[in-house]
Amino acid sequence: MRKRIVGISMALIGLVLILAACGGDKANIAVGPAGSATNTVSSLILEAYGIEEGDYTAFEEGFGDAADGVQDGNIDISIGILGLPAGSIENLHASAGDAKMLSLSKEAVAYIEENSAYREMVIPADSYEFLEEDVTTVTAYAILMGNTNTISEELGYQLAKVMIENSSDISHAQGAQMTLDNALNGLEDMPIHPGAARYYEEQGLEFDNPIAELNVTEDVTELTLGTGSSGGTYFPLGGEMATIWKDNIEGINVTSQETGASLENMARIGEGTMDLGMAVHGPAMDGVNGEGEFDAPIENAAFIGHIYPEVVQIVTRESTDIDSFEDLK
Repeated sequence: MRKRIVGISMALIGLVLILAACGGDKANIAVGPAGSATNTVSSLILEAYGIEEGDYTAFEEGFGDAADGVQDGNIDISIGILGLPAGSIENLHASAGDAKMLSLSKEAVAYIEENSAYREMVIPADSYEFLEEDVTTVTAYAILMGNTNTISEELGYQLAKVMIENSSDISHAQGAQMTLDNALNGLEDMPIHPGAARYYEEQGLEFDNPIAELNVTEDVTELTLGTGSSGGTYFPLGGEMATIWKDNIEGINVTSQETGASLENMARIGEGTMDLGMAVHGPAMDGVNGEGEFDAPIENAAFIGHIYPEVVQIVTRESTDIDSFEDLK
């Protein structure tokens, strides 16, 4: 009898541990690393649906780890800001076989547009083989920001020029987005680096943004480029961008670094520990203006160029039976 009681007790303890690991009935949602643009837009999306912190379990994972979690069944929904199509999502479907993408409601899109720089976008059904219909989401732009205390006018000119004229050397799919037609996407009202401004003016582009003032005391030869997490788009694309700059700008070496993406990159430019940073244009504007997550304006950051459209992509699996954020209420 005693053995039976012990056996039942151990089984109950095991069940409690399993339920605790799974978070009970709460969905496990990957919302992006703390301080990232993904984390910020995830909060907006959940707010738009009236989903509060206690309604789900948050995982602050980079998109690569989050996609692995979705595949393993440890994460129910992963929110990511990625190029289209995203290799990590294609890999998820290839491995799991039942990837599914969630649409945002019209009301949620309206809320996000009202409270951020993101705008509605429709992901065409032919973007991924597993999509059966178009998906409604929001998008922004990935841009390159430069440190006006370390990037001279001539270096800024060369960085912008090589981004445009040598983008065909980039094998990543998003390299095709670095064109003159797109060059000023995401510029908004931000100051533009004088070197980049000179290059774009020579190419016939028009803009009336303020030209950033430089405070460069010495020419630099070693540059750091802040990217994002290893499973996202910034990291591999940034690595290739660093290579084309090294190959085409004499005397310059660029080292790409894995970071928490937009907010960290902007903060580190402001601190003077980073020369170049990839960022979503909304957080970049917040940084320049001292708004949002930034307590004060970052006065030494300037726009250098557009990189690619940033698309918010929300993935789950058919096995979760989640068809909408409404299902989490």
